[in-house]
Amino acid sequence: MIRVFKHYISSAYLSLIVAEWLIFFLAMYWGSDVRFMKLDSWYSEQDIIEASIIFSAILSLSAVSIGLYRRSLDWDDYHLALRVCVSFALGSVVIISIFYLFPKYAVARSVFIYAIIFAFVGLMLSRYVFYHFANTDNLKRRVLVMGAGNKAHQLLTINNSYILKGFDIKGFIDVPGGVRLLDEDKIIEQTGTLAELVLEHNIDEIVIALDERRMNMPLQELLDCKVTGVKVMDLLSFYEREQSLVLLDSLTLSWFLFSDGFDFSGLKVHAKRTVDVLASLGLLLVAWPFMLLATLAILLESGFNAPILYKQIRVGEGGKLFAVMKFRSMRTDAEKDGAQWAQKNDSRVTRVGGFIRKCRIDELPQIFNVLNGDMSFVGPRPERPEFVEGFEERIPFYAERHRVKPGITGWAQLCYPYGANEQDTINKLQYDLYYVKNHSLFLDISIIIGTVEVILWGRGR
Repeated sequence: MIRVFKHYISSAYLSLIVAEWLIFFLAMYWGSDVRFMKLDSWYSEQDIIEASIIFSAILSLSAVSIGLYRRSLDWDDYHLALRVCVSFALGSVVIISIFYLFPKYAVARSVFIYAIIFAFVGLMLSRYVFYHFANTDNLKRRVLVMGAGNKAHQLLTINNSYILKGFDIKGFIDVPGGVRLLDEDKIIEQTGTLAELVLEHNIDEIVIALDERRMNMPLQELLDCKVTGVKVMDLLSFYEREQSLVLLDSLTLSWFLFSDGFDFSGLKVHAKRTVDVLASLGLLLVAWPFMLLATLAILLESGFNAPILYKQIRVGEGGKLFAVMKFRSMRTDAEKDGAQWAQKNDSRVTRVGGFIRKCRIDELPQIFNVLNGDMSFVGPRPERPEFVEGFEERIPFYAERHRVKPGITGWAQLCYPYGANEQDTINKLQYDLYYVKNHSLFLDISIIIGTVEVILWGRGR
């Protein structure tokens, strides 16, 4: 793992991005060579290099937007062939548009077809090699967990479903005074010093996963291990790095105070506002035809007297209330019995509403909330005050998500599927807190690009 502007990125996936960018570049370059063989090419060396750079850059961005480099991608949501095909289709549309608008960089149709074929084959081969070697034991961080109770038990499930497994838990140390919930075969009996145990099992990291802080920790032995190069991590930092979330079960106010992050300095705020405005205007430029079609569809379905937009009071930055705008996707009497959770297959949703919700078209009027300054383009999704009041009473640190402006899209929407109950709210809060702690322009841009996957794959709202 490496950390870029406080956001953790898998070094393995970063290497894969670079390798596949090179494959895409060479695909266009060789596509020209194959097309013309020994005949004189229509293009100069500079022409084909410029076309190759555009081709590789767009295909790489398209692959990122479809989630092909998302390290939290699990086997249930993998579908490599489908994702690659969608990525290439999306990238091809953008590349052809660029070639049409800027003929100087265009290439012949035959060259483009050869390039797409080479790029597709090259990407599939690179994925085969990557998934074959990336999960070998020698490349994983070898982790020793101190603790054998509930928190230690939870660690067993973190890495099991991921395609790329970044670490391997070699065992657990039972600390006196705690409850043991793990099987005997997972416990490593410590007969000598901790340093000797670490050396014997070639441990890279020690993770402290004790259920109670009052339990005795061998502080001196942990320090002896640390000075030899073994990393000692608390559970919060480990989850933050491995799952890009802030673990509520272990969260304390002191961690908020002494950890890095939570920087809301003036320069960062102004830079974020600039990105908000530019991204919103760019989205408006692309989305206005879809907004017009949505308007007409709602009028045709519900009649010209029915409202097109739906305004609802939400909680914004610092607890300030504002009216969020959306295309109306439910019946006009949807809340005649009061505020209700939106369900995944909600019977109150109209036929047009079901479509625009699935495609996220219903969220597009929030562009004007962003331009007005009530929302940001990226941030935690705004919630209704009727729900927020109860959440702040029952869910620790829920109010901290209001340290930043709410957004049209956010980190929780990329990382967590559709949520429609309080437990989903708790799970999403962990990702929202990660964003609040580590937000940056780099993370915002990453989320904006990744939102393409949210739209196409119908992930979290």
